[in-house]
Parts: sequence; C-alpha cells; structure tokens
Amino acid sequence: MELKYVGPKPIISHTGIEFDNNKEDKYVYLNIVVQLLKALDHDYFEDKTYNYQAHTQRLSSEELYNELKKQCPNIKALMEQENHNIEEEIEHNLQRAEENSILNEENKKILQNNINIMHDYLVQRSINKSVYYCAIDALAELLKKDHIDHIITPMFQTFSHVLHSVQGSLKKQKSPIDTALDVFEKDGKLLVKLQVVNTKKGGSFLS
Repeated sequence: MELKYVGPKPIISHTGIEFDNNKEDKYVYLNIVVQLLKALDHDYFEDKTYNYQAHTQRLSSEELYNELKKQCPNIKALMEQENHNIEEEIEHNLQRAEENSILNEENKKILQNNINIMHDYLVQRSINKSVYYCAIDALAELLKKDHIDHIITPMFQTFSHVLHSVQGSLKKQKSPIDTALDVFEKDGKLLVKLQVVNTKKGGSFLS
C-alpha cells in the first residue's frame, strides 16, 4: 500500500460512473498538512510570533509518507485497517446491487461491474482520507500542546480546507477547544486566520 492521488469522489450507478468535483481526494491536501506539521513541531516561547515561508515544491508520495510517519507512527497499521474496512464496504455494496429489487438482472450486472471497475480507486481514496485525518489530528494536538494562539496562511483553497479540518478536530476533543476562522486582507493579499482559544498564553504562527 502507498499514498498516491486518484481523484474526486466517484458516483457509481447502473447508468455509469460520474465524479463529484466538489469532493476532492484528500491526497491533494497532504502536502500542506506536512508543511504545517514541520513548521509547528518545535519549541515555542510565550508571546512570540513565528514566521514560516510556505514552499511551492510538492513532496513525492514517498516523501509524504516518510514525513507523516513521524507524526502518525501507526500509519502502516492505519492504512491496512482502512484497506480492510473499504474492502468490506465494497463487498457490501456488491451484495446490495445483487439484492436490488428495482433493477433488472442486466442493470444489476452493470452496477456490479462499475463497482468492480472502481475498486482500486475506492480503496486508494479511502486510505488517503484516513491518513489525512490522522495528520490533521496530529496538527490539532500540536496546537493544543504548544498553546498556539493562531495560524495565518495565504487564502488558498488548500490551506483554508486544512485549517477548517483542524478546526473540526479541535472541536471534537474530549474537552472541545473553541476556534474561529476568518478571512482578511493585508498588504493587498487575502489571508485566512485560525484563532485558537487556549487556556494558556502561547505563540503565534504565520505561514
């Protein structure tokens, strides 16, 4: 198993296979998550703002895996478990197609065939998603542990998506952490700020 891009969410039916471009493969966000993890994983001093220059260079799948393994030590087991889970789900969907009382036999076979065609695609997307959320939880844990007050990044879709995911991870903590996500302009550039309400005063982070 490996990390690699496949594509947006497939919509599989007996009439064909379409793709929901609003549901992108989580793989596209892993490069940003790794950048933020590398930038945030160091010692902080109270009331200090830290700057980090975001890089445009994209890491290879192998490089991403090696970097993520540092923050998600159980990444291999996670990928194996997700592979098992999605295989069961695919098998369940094939069985549902077989038992479908609305479709005729020909359309049942077409639906099953379409599911089988997308088998590897579905498995890879699911693995990418599980690794992404493991990395997001690791990023949220860093923010909490180091009492980082806020992160400011460029207002790019990839950055804002990642910050929104971090916001969700902080909210589902055993003791939920309040956050706010705001967009603002500075020096002619659009920026997005994730404000974290920590119990102790900590550092700030500017990407």
